[in-house]
Amino acid sequence: MRALLLCSIIACTSACGGFGFPGVYRLDIEQGNIVTEDMADQLQPGMTRRQVRFILGTPLIEDTFNPDRWDYLFVKRNGQTVLTQTLLSVEFEGDSLVALSGNLMPASWGGN
Repeated sequence: MRALLLCSIIACTSACGGFGFPGVYRLDIEQGNIVTEDMADQLQPGMTRRQVRFILGTPLIEDTFNPDRWDYLFVKRNGQTVLTQTLLSVEFEGDSLVALSGNLMPASWGGN
């Protein structure tokens, strides 16, 4: 009888993490900078850091080892499932915008 009780307790407590309970609502979690295609289309070569920050906002990642690169990352997920992920990397030479990379490239920079 003890063995059966012990097995049922272990099964019940371990089952909680193995699958989601039916009917439980999970929130969509948004993290990072929301950068739209319209915002990316406003970027022009030669813009200053201040102008880029005005259009895109403060970058999520300013690399300490490479101060001439800013990364704007946005992830929307529901639990462990990634629903949306965008990345736009902005590179400067001095105080002038010289390059963009990522999956949110504007058409004027050779993107989609």
